[in-house]
Amino acid sequence: MKNITLFSVIVLSTFSAVAQTPVKLTFREAIEIGLKRNILLQQQRNQLSFTEMSKNSNLLQMTPSASINGSAGRFDGNSFNQQIGEVVNGKTDYINGNISASIPLFNGFSQVNSFRQSKSVNDAQYQFVIRTEQDVIRNVASQYLTALLDQQLLKIDVENISTQKAQYNQIKEQVELGSRAEADMVNQEFQVKNAELLAVRSSNRLKNDLAILAQTLVIDPSLTYELEDPNWDLAGAEFEGVNLEDWNKLALQNRSDLKQADLNAKASQFGFYSARGRYLPNLSAFASLSSRYNFIFDFPDNRSFEDQFRKDNRQVNYGVQLTIPLFNGLIQRTQTAQARVTYDNAKLSYLRTEIQVKTDVLLAFQNYKDAKTSYQASDAQLRAAELSYRMEKERFELGISNVIQLTTTNQAYVRALSDYANARYTVMFQRLLVNYALGTLKIDDIPQGQ
Repeated sequence: MKNITLFSVIVLSTFSAVAQTPVKLTFREAIEIGLKRNILLQQQRNQLSFTEMSKNSNLLQMTPSASINGSAGRFDGNSFNQQIGEVVNGKTDYINGNISASIPLFNGFSQVNSFRQSKSVNDAQYQFVIRTEQDVIRNVASQYLTALLDQQLLKIDVENISTQKAQYNQIKEQVELGSRAEADMVNQEFQVKNAELLAVRSSNRLKNDLAILAQTLVIDPSLTYELEDPNWDLAGAEFEGVNLEDWNKLALQNRSDLKQADLNAKASQFGFYSARGRYLPNLSAFASLSSRYNFIFDFPDNRSFEDQFRKDNRQVNYGVQLTIPLFNGLIQRTQTAQARVTYDNAKLSYLRTEIQVKTDVLLAFQNYKDAKTSYQASDAQLRAAELSYRMEKERFELGISNVIQLTTTNQAYVRALSDYANARYTVMFQRLLVNYALGTLKIDDIPQGQ
């Protein structure tokens, strides 16, 4: 019964493995999917379309406005009739038509500043979309490299299982021949079980991180994904010879969030100017053309529609209108004060963002140098650990060393492999963070697959 159950588990696992064929996903593909499907980025792009429309609307509000009005109805009772020039009592049908237009001549430059404000808001939103794209690249890269590291660590753990099992079989044969103590076999059996446990934990960690990556990319998390290692030469001298002051200058020129803060401050400034302009007189020009048709019941001399509407009853009205604000319960004063506060706060936000930019550059500068040094150290550590493991394995096979020394050396080698993989992907991510801090991060910075 136990063998049947074990066979069933193996069959089901094999079927599941066939059904869950891994979907290959490269670094570049993950970034492209993120830029296409990220919800927040799509929302900000939609907001950009709205601010573009708002800017165009404010521009067109400085041009003439026109409207056409029409009405039709019946008077039942006393009404003034234009056909006979007197009040009549009875039923009168009528049709009215009116075309009117107006254009602002002067409004204290309020509308001009409103347009400038909306344009700055639109430009700021455009910069925000750029920064949001960089946020998506950074977040997807972080999750991809984390999952890729987990995938590499799982591979190391699986290879260690094979190594430990081979070592166990060798010791078992030596125990059966009497050349090794049984305690060595028991100890090696524990190493096999421990290696299997580490592999299970690495597998679970990989599945969890892949699910988080799939959630960020808005793709099916139930599928099995196989990540490809990007072809990135980490031995290059990129960023070498560049000092912190150069990085600060570059970041202040390129950071989209700083540009956004500057444009928001300008938008608030124009909003303040627009509100202040409403204190001044408002002058506008207007013109209208209207006409009317009347039909009086039981009146024998009703003139035709052609005579009334198109000839006799036409009216033209045109002129200018001047409005001088005197008192409105301090509403305008309150709105102007609020616009001033918004402007002052926007300037403070710009200063805060400027400090944040310099802080990000400093952290990126230091972290990249640290990551590059750690990578070089881990590379040397791996070469030393690999050499020590090979020598200790030869000593063990010759009977010079014991199993404890071999296990210790193997653990150091596996740890060196893990440290090297961790340092390698950390350098990759820190290089992206440098471009992110400088405000130059783009999809072209993402390496292609092997």
